[in-house]
Amino acid sequence: MMSVVAGQAEVVLVGCGCPLKGMGWYHAVQMLGNKCPSAKLCYIVEPWFMGPGAAGPGGAEFADFRQATEANHGVQFFTSLSELPPVVDGSKRLALISGRTADNPRLTSEAIAAGSSTLYLEKPGAPTVPELQAMMAQANEAGVSVFMGYNKNVCKYVTKVRECTSKIANCHVMFVSNNTYTAETLGECFERNSEGMLKNMAIHELALLVSFYNVSVENISEVVVDKEFSSCQTLAGPSGKEWTDFDKIRFTLKTKTGEAVSVQADRCGGDTSYATVADSDGMELFRYTMPDEADKAQCDALALEYPGAMPYFFSQDCDYITLKERVAAHCATGAEAIGVATIDIACETLRVAEHLTP
Repeated sequence: MMSVVAGQAEVVLVGCGCPLKGMGWYHAVQMLGNKCPSAKLCYIVEPWFMGPGAAGPGGAEFADFRQATEANHGVQFFTSLSELPPVVDGSKRLALISGRTADNPRLTSEAIAAGSSTLYLEKPGAPTVPELQAMMAQANEAGVSVFMGYNKNVCKYVTKVRECTSKIANCHVMFVSNNTYTAETLGECFERNSEGMLKNMAIHELALLVSFYNVSVENISEVVVDKEFSSCQTLAGPSGKEWTDFDKIRFTLKTKTGEAVSVQADRCGGDTSYATVADSDGMELFRYTMPDEADKAQCDALALEYPGAMPYFFSQDCDYITLKERVAAHCATGAEAIGVATIDIACETLRVAEHLTP
């Protein structure tokens, strides 16, 4: 294992997933490439591809990645958090948990027991509000900080929109999120993200509404759904089991305190997400996209470097780096993780998602 230097957190990645497909894999790639100076990837815990999934789809690709990562970077691989060695004296351990949402309550307990002082959880954090609240209570009791992978909280286009709306009275914001699935791959998407779109893809936008637009379950006065745009399907996943979910949705939330903000999400909408600002008559005044023109060259370069990887990795590359760097710096030095959503924001966001789910 490569040594952790002053100012760095000792990182445990839990749930690497399949190379080119799994978000955990892309987190690893960024840290191994020294994109996050405060994060030293020391351990990877991958129970599926080092266990039952080794002989299945993606198993060979993971085995190749493991061999190269061990040889070139000295990273150690394990099948469970209980196998990790103790935290090195003087170091702080950050557990970056990027597994299945349903496993997060258990993995949170195991990561705390394994000596982690900071946790980074992918959205939405847990399947249900009570589970996430119990995780928050457990972390608070142990003195462990918990941050969430809501990358849009720190991304450029959201910052630009907030700057714009601060100067315009009586305007309306709509956040638009797109993914690059096709009609043929939606069944696999529904099965792998079985918590549903509102707790998965659109949860990033709901976190923005909770963080910046005064949205909470108690403060919602009206939900206006665009039924013409929205679509819900029942599709079979790879297992043969059928799953019902939205493939696209658009709605407006109105609050008791006078705010109104819209969200649109489309699983097959492409690789560009954006936000618009309109005046009181509905005329668009401002639009900012992710990636913008300055980012597209970087996306193209990453696509050449990692052919076949999920395109949304590249369009959100800078945001993932920012999140991990701020959380790792907090773990290592106590620095404030500016703009990063905490588990209390995640709890309210999940409450809103459950409130909106039919």
